Amino acid sequence: MSGSLDKLFSPFTFNGLTVPNRIAMAPMTRQFSPGETPGEDVATYYRRRAEGGTGLIITEGTTVADPVATMAENVPAFHGEALKGWKRVVEEVHDAGGLIAPQLWHVGTMRDPGKAPRSELPSAGPSGLFKPGKKVSEPMSKEHIQSVVDAFGRAAADARELGFDAIELHGAHGYLIDQFFWAGTNERDDEYGGEQAAQRTKFAVDIINAVRREVGHDYPLILRFSQWKQQDFEHKIAPTPDELAAFLKPLSDAGVDMFHCSTRRFWEPEFEGSDLNLAGWTKKLTGKPTMTVGSVGLSGEFIGAFMGESSEPTSIDKLLDRLEKDEFDMVAVGRALLVDPEWPNKIREGRSKDLVPFTKEALAALA
Repeated sequence: MSGSLDKLFSPFTFNGLTVPNRIAMAPMTRQFSPGETPGEDVATYYRRRAEGGTGLIITEGTTVADPVATMAENVPAFHGEALKGWKRVVEEVHDAGGLIAPQLWHVGTMRDPGKAPRSELPSAGPSGLFKPGKKVSEPMSKEHIQSVVDAFGRAAADARELGFDAIELHGAHGYLIDQFFWAGTNERDDEYGGEQAAQRTKFAVDIINAVRREVGHDYPLILRFSQWKQQDFEHKIAPTPDELAAFLKPLSDAGVDMFHCSTRRFWEPEFEGSDLNLAGWTKKLTGKPTMTVGSVGLSGEFIGAFMGESSEPTSIDKLLDRLEKDEFDMVAVGRALLVDPEWPNKIREGRSKDLVPFTKEALAALA
């Protein structure tokens, strides 16, 4: 490893929260919460990452209080009885000296009713589309939209009450918030639609406003977004920097403190003519802190991982170089942390030979 680790292990502060280093645990759905409630094993799982040196833990996606927000009964919820489980998670992480944020989530039409709780109910989406041309339900009513907005606000209030240090909104990867962003799944002709991407941010802006009403402006709020979708890996909401700037402005103005910019490979440039990745462009255009993510520390990317592909530990020199240049402020690490809770400590201590490769078997248990 030739790059300096000084920046990676330096503190970073955003909206009053000082993270001891630049490493975040990326949110990764694990489905080990029977009855939508995280148990002691989930709390221990997150505690180990705090003990291993992770600066900020972002939990797996946890669903807000809407009957069709989830896709599986083992995905944790963030309401009702499940909050008791999350309280234990917070206590374990804090006891280990860590910081933690829940990722608040609604899966939208990515839900398969036949495999989800409350299977008699249709899934929810801005236009009832799973992807362009594939309709699976009717468009959400304005009343349903408002109830989901309110549910995100309540979840944020519960997060603060439970002692979480920040929250993240899941606005990426083709789930509900992202379905409003994407013209391919948002064909609405009311105020929640529009030809321009900036017009289609209203649902997310309403959620951000609801969160701010509940928790105030001194509570850190992260928004995860992506250009790509699970339904279309090559799609870009904003094909140019100008369009990206227009898309991000209402979200930034509404009160996002940090943008978590999801890409499949962090080293790839977002637009021709510049080496900046999505996090780099987002920071340049908004002036807000950003977090990069995408195949950090491993040879393969995560879509392949969920198809059973293994990955070997790799150099993070390119990451360190970009961080040193202030292209972005934090780094989210996914599979490398999933398989190896000690990844940050091993990197900091120069124990690269002790890093653990990722295999599909890692998905079968909480390590």
